[in-house]
Amino acid sequence: MRNTLVLNASYEPLSTVPLRRAVVLVLQDKAVVEQAHPLRVVRGSGVQLPVPRVIRLTRYVRVPFRQRAPWSRRGVLARDQFLCAYCGRRGSTVDHLVPKSRGGADSWLNTVAACAECNQRKADRTPEQAGMRLLRRPFEPTPEATLMLALGLRAGELGELAAWLPGGRSPAATVAATVPTVAAVAVPAVTVPVTASA
Repeated sequence: MRNTLVLNASYEPLSTVPLRRAVVLVLQDKAVVEQAHPLRVVRGSGVQLPVPRVIRLTRYVRVPFRQRAPWSRRGVLARDQFLCAYCGRRGSTVDHLVPKSRGGADSWLNTVAACAECNQRKADRTPEQAGMRLLRRPFEPTPEATLMLALGLRAGELGELAAWLPGGRSPAATVAATVPTVAAVAVPAVTVPVTASA
């Protein structure tokens, strides 16, 4: 898991933050650790803290209700498992099916992961005009699935955070279909420089 899940004071999932930000929030008493990694610790000057997987804010943060996951380049790459939608190789760029120069939008249904070579070959054309076929159609992930992708969770790790998700269940079917499974590896302690500034 790359990031830490942040819960509101009411225990509802809010977002994810990098490990360093999570540690700073805990050290500033703005959050408490609800679930920690069993094998990893963060060491600072005079401080040792288990690596937080889930933190809960100590004060309630009011957030507007979102039915749709916000679009992002990183989200598109994670949704497509960093695989090119045209050739299946490693995709590190985001391609617009309808190019932005022709009125295409930054949206889940108009963007796919693509390798640099395919993205250049397609250029300022639609896939049909370029004679390129999509291996899979783009889709809009649910907000829960987007949260799991942002956490960097794999199919085998979904169960451990299920209690923190809405309804006490994980969106395993959605995320397992979009994220490859990898074997868990024991990881030694991590040293992260911690600053007390926000």
